[in-house]
Amino acid sequence: MRQKIVRLTLVGGVVFLALLLLLATCGGDPGGEGKNGAATGTAEPVEPPGAGPVTRLTVPPQYATDRGWEIIGASPDVAVSHTAGLLAYLERSKDGRYRLRTVDTATGELGWRGRAWTQPDPSHYPKLAAVAKGDRQYFVTWSYGKVGDGLSPSSTFIALDLYDVTNGNRQRVEVPWSGAPDVHTTGPDIVISDGKANSTLVDPVTGEVSELPADKLKYPKGCTACKQLTEVHGQTPDGLLLGGAREFWVSDGWFSRNVAPKGADRGSGVVTSATPGQVLAKWAPAKRTKRAATHELWAVHDAASGEVLTSVECHKPAIKPGRYPQAVLSPSGAYLIAGNLAFDLEAKQGRCFEDEEGAAHLTLATVTDDGLAYGAENARDASEALAGGGIPVVMDFATWSTERLSRNARLPGTETTGVGVFRWTDRQDRAHLIGYPRAG
Repeated sequence: MRQKIVRLTLVGGVVFLALLLLLATCGGDPGGEGKNGAATGTAEPVEPPGAGPVTRLTVPPQYATDRGWEIIGASPDVAVSHTAGLLAYLERSKDGRYRLRTVDTATGELGWRGRAWTQPDPSHYPKLAAVAKGDRQYFVTWSYGKVGDGLSPSSTFIALDLYDVTNGNRQRVEVPWSGAPDVHTTGPDIVISDGKANSTLVDPVTGEVSELPADKLKYPKGCTACKQLTEVHGQTPDGLLLGGAREFWVSDGWFSRNVAPKGADRGSGVVTSATPGQVLAKWAPAKRTKRAATHELWAVHDAASGEVLTSVECHKPAIKPGRYPQAVLSPSGAYLIAGNLAFDLEAKQGRCFEDEEGAAHLTLATVTDDGLAYGAENARDASEALAGGGIPVVMDFATWSTERLSRNARLPGTETTGVGVFRWTDRQDRAHLIGYPRAG
């Protein structure tokens, strides 16, 4: 089933329709609106945000704090287009509306901006990410909520706004949905799932929506575990990435049993995370081997073919984590990190950072194209490391060694065009985004 755009089923007549139109078009821009929702008058960059002295934070020595740019009042989530050199963020006005804005990370100049709009749930910032399909890239915001007039039943839906990275042209897609959604933006489509086997795909280029219910899924022959706890993990160029209690596969594509890393139990693979081009999976060593009871294999697979790009062995944790670490890719795709794991994809090498007893004390959070990864010792996860928890460290892929940073050093949340982006909250509880260029 495909259609150009999904709209909510009308329940309650004219009043309900009016509410929908208000949600879709509310806001306007005093300065006027351009084609497809991009704000007019934004092709020419304006003054750098936070023009004047930039707040000087304690950061890793690889960055210069005597110059850069600063934004005050940005959203918790940001998205980056490394090809365009743009960072997108949301700002919220006093009347509860939101606007997507962009900044050129290399210069600090403001780029295009979207028009102001109201989301279904105004109490929280919408989520924000980037998604690419072919050679086109989009910033996407989404929020989940309900609409109703108090007389007719409320209907819940996901509102997505898709912005062309090059010019800010915007289209809205509304998808009826019940229950909290899982949204995957590894591309090429935006995948919405219920945390299980039901999913809906949104084409970021056309806005077309495809429903893929669980009863339409195809399972690999002979894989009984695939039908247990089936879950959608995202999408690859050939189809949905799916996993069961054990083993995983791509619909109309490859099957994990056929691409298992050397030394692994071929029927044990579990997807833990995915990036636009890679799948990170955990495997058990082959049965009846010496390390089968004490260790696990972690492998990075090519999302298109399933081929193992590199793998590494780690001790099993004493307590199974409630949530696996999310894979983070460097801008060029040369390096990948996830928790205490680090992979050099070009050199086809990996490292598991743990002590002799197998305890993992290091969590990596950010990785850059110059072969450096930033994280913290004794932090529970990447979010805690970026928020200042633990002892900050930098890991160098050239030597696979770590070095402690200043105890109060802040870590970059991301880096692009040679500029590290740092987050800081002032005494007035205002969020700041600060871009510092690399030193030297």
